[in-house]
Amino acid sequence: MTFVLRRLGFYLIAFWASLTINFLLPRLIPGDPVGRMIGTMQGSLTDEQIDQFRHLFGLDDRPLPLQYVQYLGDVFTGQLGMSISQFPTPVTQVIGTQLGWTLLLGGSALIVAVILGNLLGIVVAWRRNGVLDRILPPLLVFVGSFPYFFIAMGALFLFAVTLRWFPIGQAFTLGSQPSFSPQFLGDVLTHLFLPAVTIVAVSIGGWMLGMRNTMIATSAEDYITMARAKGLREGRIMFRYAARNAMLPSITSFGMSIGFVVGGALLTEVVFAYPGIGYQLLRAVQALDYPLMQGIFLTLTAAVLIANFLIDIVYVRLDPRVRVR
Repeated sequence: MTFVLRRLGFYLIAFWASLTINFLLPRLIPGDPVGRMIGTMQGSLTDEQIDQFRHLFGLDDRPLPLQYVQYLGDVFTGQLGMSISQFPTPVTQVIGTQLGWTLLLGGSALIVAVILGNLLGIVVAWRRNGVLDRILPPLLVFVGSFPYFFIAMGALFLFAVTLRWFPIGQAFTLGSQPSFSPQFLGDVLTHLFLPAVTIVAVSIGGWMLGMRNTMIATSAEDYITMARAKGLREGRIMFRYAARNAMLPSITSFGMSIGFVVGGALLTEVVFAYPGIGYQLLRAVQALDYPLMQGIFLTLTAAVLIANFLIDIVYVRLDPRVRVR
C-alpha cells in the first residue's frame, strides 16, 4: 500500500505540473484568437459583446493568477469551455467525437506491436545467432530510427498514392453512414490498416530487442538448465519457463511506451488526415483555439498518467519485491 500511495503522489504532482504547463503554453503563442474570430463577423459586435467573448474564453485583461485559479476550477468541475474555431460547440463534445478514433488507432497499433514484438524477441533469443537473429534486430532498429511521420509519408505515397492499395486518408469513405454493418466495419479497418502499420513498424523494434535481451539472460538461469535436464520439450521451456519470467520488464516498458505511441498516433493522424485527436489538435493550433488545445493536452496527459498508474499497480501484484524498494 505504501508503494501505491507513493506512486499516486508522484502522478498527482505530475498531473498538477502538466495542468500548469497546459495553462501557460497556449498563452505564450502570439496572436489574438478572439480577434480573429470577431474579424469574421465583419464588425457586427459591440465592444461590450467583444469583452464578453474574451471573458467567456478566459482571455480577458485579468491577471494571469486569477485566470489560473479559474482554469483550475473549471478543470476539476469538468468545464473545459467552448471551442473558438468551432464556436459554440463545447470542447468536451469536440474531443468526444474524435477520441474514439485515436483510441482505435493507437490502441490497436500498441497491442499489435507489443504482442508481435515480444513474440519475435522470444524466437530470435531462443535461436540466438540464427538467421532471424542476424536479420531482424538490425532491420527493425533501422526502421525504428525514423520518425513516425517520415514512415507514414513514405507508406502513404507508396501504398495509397502510387499503388492505390489503400485509401489516401480519413477513417472511412466519405458519404458512408456509420453503422455496425460488416460493410462499414470493413471500410473502417481498410482505412485503419496503413496508419496502424506505420506505428507498429516504428515501435516494434524496441519491443523485440527488449524481450530478446531479457530472454538471453533468463535462458542462462539454473532452472532453465534443470528443465532441459528433465527432458521437457523446447517449446514448453521457451514459453512456460523462460518467456513467462522475461515478461515482467515488458510490463514496465508497456507503461512507458504509451506516451510514445500516443505521440506517434498524433503525427500519423496528421499525415493520413485521420479524424482523431492529433488531426484536431493541428486544426486547433492553426486557429489559435486555446480552449480546445488545453482540452486535448489535458485529456492526453490524464490518459497516459492513469494508464501508467494502473500498470504500476499490476506490476506490484505480479512482482511483490518492488514493494520494499
